[in-house]
Amino acid sequence: MELGLRGRKALVTGASKGIGRACAEALAEEGCDVVLAARTAADLEAVRAKIVGQHNVAVRVYPLDLSDSRNVDKLAAECADTEILVNNAGAIPGGNIDAIDEARWRTAWDLKVFGYINMTRRFYGLMRERKKGVIVNILGAAGENPDFDYIAGSSGNASLMAFTRAMGGTAPRDGLRVVGINPGPVMTDRLLTLMRTRAQTQFGDAERWTEYMKPLAFGRAAKPEEIAWMAAFLASDLSAYTTGSIITIDGGGSSRRSAL
Repeated sequence: MELGLRGRKALVTGASKGIGRACAEALAEEGCDVVLAARTAADLEAVRAKIVGQHNVAVRVYPLDLSDSRNVDKLAAECADTEILVNNAGAIPGGNIDAIDEARWRTAWDLKVFGYINMTRRFYGLMRERKKGVIVNILGAAGENPDFDYIAGSSGNASLMAFTRAMGGTAPRDGLRVVGINPGPVMTDRLLTLMRTRAQTQFGDAERWTEYMKPLAFGRAAKPEEIAWMAAFLASDLSAYTTGSIITIDGGGSSRRSAL
């Protein structure tokens, strides 16, 4: 699909694996020059090599911990021409309020919740100067369907949903758009870790994680690219009237909830 993104500058955080990697690859396939940011240099280089080998686009990598706002400032200074920002970095651990102590909770939120906020703060300001740009926040369906056994993630995603709507609702006055995506279960390393943790807690056997696949739509989790192509579409001018909205991609899970 031709989205009219060729030549645009995109920055994807958490781009070394999973949804972030898929977003970077989808945007590169559409002709965007991409900046990849994540913590691990070796993983970023592997993604860079794949993209460069398949697409005629420029790729830069920044192995940075975005829970440190100084690294956010560095990215903003060196990538000020960014036109599309995909906030995706963050892996909030599973567990209930007894399992996630204050230190783990704060560490997780420093990367995802405050990381998204700080990235948006810095890049929104740069985009506003040009009156051009789109910010896509990859959130999580637990923000709208809170889960006690994923309480830190549910709470963090709900906060970022409100943040995305608040920013996106007024973004048009600056010529910008801010949108979000709430993925349900997506087959990534992170999901596997969450399911293994839950299986260990519930069954006493981490290897029974596959049982959590059975009730999902189509008997599987989503593929990362099924989220990535929505992100690319939302970033394009084909979706130019979409802002302050959050698209849920969860195989209909939110619509199957019982009222009883």
